[in-house]
Amino acid sequence: MTKAIMIQGAGSNVGKSMLVAGICRTLVQRGHSVAPFKPQNMSNNAAVTVDGGEIGRAQALQAMACQRPPYCGYEPCIAQTRDSHWGAGNCAGSSHGNSQSPRILKTEASADAQSTGVLPPPRQNR
Repeated sequence: MTKAIMIQGAGSNVGKSMLVAGICRTLVQRGHSVAPFKPQNMSNNAAVTVDGGEIGRAQALQAMACQRPPYCGYEPCIAQTRDSHWGAGNCAGSSHGNSQSPRILKTEASADAQSTGVLPPPRQNR
């Protein structure tokens, strides 16, 4: 059975992502196979993934800490604000276009992720 660790925090910008990157790197150094996962994110700071999609920069850093390439499956749903009224969303690497409400984008993207069953690729042995 796969074991999981969940890191939670009381707010934004409190260090959760850096803590996760550190835990990931430590576990990899101890011989464990690990991968980061954040089901949905609201961020304008995106990194391009090896499969042509986007994930948050913090999740790309976490993937690198796991010695894995950044992959859409680690953060299947990302909503991005374009200005004060409009947003754009991606889910599993597919664009969900623009919306007047970031909440709508996150809801649509979350439903799509559940239906597609996005999983990270297997780790390559070195």
